[in-house]
Amino acid sequence: MSVSLKPFNTLSLDQNCHQLVSVADVKDLKVEIEHVKNQQLPMLILGGGSNVVFTQDFEGIVIKLETKGIEVQEEADSYYITVQAGEDWHSFVKYCRDNGYHGLENLALIPGTVGAAPIQNIGAYGVEVNQFCEKVNYLELENLETHSLSNEQCQFGYRESIFKLDLKNQVVITSVEFRLPKKWKANLKYGPLQHLDANTVTPQDVFKTVCEVRNSKLPDPAKLGNVGSFFKNPIIGAQQYVELLKTYSDLVGYAQPDGSIKVAAGWLIDEAGLKGFTQGRVAVHDKQALVLVNLDNAQGAEICQLATHIIEIVTEKFGIRLEPEPRIIGSKGEVQL
Repeated sequence: MSVSLKPFNTLSLDQNCHQLVSVADVKDLKVEIEHVKNQQLPMLILGGGSNVVFTQDFEGIVIKLETKGIEVQEEADSYYITVQAGEDWHSFVKYCRDNGYHGLENLALIPGTVGAAPIQNIGAYGVEVNQFCEKVNYLELENLETHSLSNEQCQFGYRESIFKLDLKNQVVITSVEFRLPKKWKANLKYGPLQHLDANTVTPQDVFKTVCEVRNSKLPDPAKLGNVGSFFKNPIIGAQQYVELLKTYSDLVGYAQPDGSIKVAAGWLIDEAGLKGFTQGRVAVHDKQALVLVNLDNAQGAEICQLATHIIEIVTEKFGIRLEPEPRIIGSKGEVQL
């Protein structure tokens, strides 16, 4: 038996897997994991498929996490919201907006599921999920025991967490608890939001603006296959940044607490002349250089070849090596680009 994964990844890559099963609760998840173990086959836990690049047919079982549910507890100064991992991220952000739980507006329209959010420590327009993540609940794949980690224990960093480090391939996140303070303060420090008036802006204004900006720059995966931002914004030393400014005075950079500088990967790719660059059936999007798109039934290997080409050009021009954001999946699991 073989199942196409094309409907289950936002790059629309037509790779197959041996079997695909959907689970609606943690009990079913445990049953399916045990089933895969007994068959001694490779296993892949899949959320929204918005952060994976399938490069080959997967020679194992894909478990699609579709657990649903949102629970809210109100305390004096905050709302504590526990969300099942299979909930759609943007739908959850809209739910919060509609019910008066504010803080996540800057993260609107990020594709994927809630369970994937802490893994990548997703972020956009000056906000990262770790600022509101109170606790992450997970299941150990080895013994099927459930555990929880506090925000600090998650070891959050820029597009990093313990789930990409010490716990990589060892656990599956089952739910996430968020703390949203009742006292809301807009985060307007990133370009597209700076025109909003901090004294009069509402959460709805921020949500609406973020959605408008993302829709104007980012292609709809339903129409043009992509995984959103393909590369992390690289972090470089202050001295290297100063040296680059001598040649590239408009280089976009954001100071970090440790004195390093986060530079815009999209700017680097654009400045290297690669925005809109086409290579066979794949391309760099012509409106947002961070996005790689599947033009016409491309293979995952073609996306990887384009990504490698971009990395080489940017490294040669700026001395900065870009890192991919999505997971590259081979025949038995995650592989290097």
